[in-house]
Amino acid sequence: MRPAHWESELLGALAAMPFLDRLELAAVTGWSSGAVYRGVGKLESDGYAASISHATGLLASTGRYHLTGDGLRRLAEVNGTTVGHLLRSRPVSRQWQRILLDRLDALAAIYRLAATVANAAHPVQFRWYRAAPLDAAITLPGGRTLGILRVGAAADRTGFAKRVRRLSGGPLPGVVLALVPDEVRLRHARRLLAPTPVPALLAEERNAALAGPEHRIWRPPSVNASLDLGYALERLRSGGQLIEEEPPSKADIPDSEVAVRHSLPALLKPAEKRALDILADWPWLSRRELAALLNVSEPRVSQTTVSLETHGLATRPRGAAGRLALTDEGLALLARRDRASVGAAKKRWSVSPLNANAALDWRNVSGRRSRQLLRNIDHTGAVHQFISALAYQARALGWEVCQMDPPHRASRHFRYKGGPRSAHPDAFGLLRRGTVNWAFFLEWERRAVRPGTMTVRLAPYLRYYSTQRPTDDHGVAPDVLVVFDDGLAADHFLRLAEEEMARERVRVPLWVSHRAALETLGPLGLAWRTPGDWEPGRLPLTR
Repeated sequence: MRPAHWESELLGALAAMPFLDRLELAAVTGWSSGAVYRGVGKLESDGYAASISHATGLLASTGRYHLTGDGLRRLAEVNGTTVGHLLRSRPVSRQWQRILLDRLDALAAIYRLAATVANAAHPVQFRWYRAAPLDAAITLPGGRTLGILRVGAAADRTGFAKRVRRLSGGPLPGVVLALVPDEVRLRHARRLLAPTPVPALLAEERNAALAGPEHRIWRPPSVNASLDLGYALERLRSGGQLIEEEPPSKADIPDSEVAVRHSLPALLKPAEKRALDILADWPWLSRRELAALLNVSEPRVSQTTVSLETHGLATRPRGAAGRLALTDEGLALLARRDRASVGAAKKRWSVSPLNANAALDWRNVSGRRSRQLLRNIDHTGAVHQFISALAYQARALGWEVCQMDPPHRASRHFRYKGGPRSAHPDAFGLLRRGTVNWAFFLEWERRAVRPGTMTVRLAPYLRYYSTQRPTDDHGVAPDVLVVFDDGLAADHFLRLAEEEMARERVRVPLWVSHRAALETLGPLGLAWRTPGDWEPGRLPLTR
């Protein structure tokens, strides 16, 4: 192989797909891993390529390679073109570099999927999108096209629904592969994608990043089936049209290697990234609660949070009793990773004071949802303590905590008797042991102490469980855990719930407890009672 040829091919692959690691580069080029290792080593020693170390909660630490300024000039030379043309036609400019570094964790998952596709159908052509509904697209042999649509953990339902609507209104690839963070959002995404005019396959991002083309992890929107990617690609017809984006208005030579190496997505460790996601979901956590949700020791979580505070991503504001929250920089980091609105994230979740010279209390918090949580800090703290204790005890019994959703993601919207309805619990959780799933909603009640108020609190669940949506949304009907501040209110609610369920002829899987019992016995102790059986019992996952 002529030196210029292998240089051209490797440099061209890194120009089209910056920050590939060597195994991914081997998949998309079709070379052996040994040849890629030798070729990349030569490019790096010649100063044409450089690497950064990167790891996520899904993927182990690896070196990700990108072209240097000299590498761009060398590629232009061997291809007989200009650096300016490369900057306009490839995602290698300074502007593109910043975009891809901001999305580095998402980029890693998408590249693993692209490598899986390349192993099943080679050769492939790959393109990134800056602002289109799709994150990326791949062209396969024979003109077959597929788009990649990723839903990040920080993306909200509204933002994703808008992307799906924009996708339906533009050029459509042959098939869309959708990556979602968890089972519940996968089911929600299936409903959104079902009416779109393009076929789609959906998978949890964790599975898609780690599985091969033969694993049956992909689900169509409207059919209860699981497909492997190889089967789907073999039957993908030629055609489809990919979105064409305008070249960026500016296309400058990439930043220096120092700027790349100091990007936060590359600097942060997987445990620190997990902590960021948990704090984004649950503002005002204590260190002990964060340790339980991370499943690490308190000394370890102290090291993690100190690092996040040093990077300016997390804070313990004075007046919040040592509780942790993300800074505006932390919110922006996650929003950019998941293509969400930075402004909307700050408007909802910022803990920056409205008046920097005044003491911090709930009135002086700029984010409206963070302000509300701090205003009701007793209730917020009770919910945090419950979910962290439940996660800790469940793991001790061999359960995997697959999902623990905060109120803004635990809400369920459905139709009842022709009209829109909703339920707004304080948390939702999904646990798994082997092939068994157990899910729950949590309602921590402080104000529902009168019969009328209790009836209002119960009504959304009577409506929800009168439909098929609980099972459709989760694969299993979640139990509803209702906790009161005192035992007398719990007694009244049990009696009222039994009467209401009999009157409506709807069975809600209710479990009722109160604060004192949980503080003494824990969430998995003999602290629960059900309507019609007032003897203390344990939750089903302890059986």
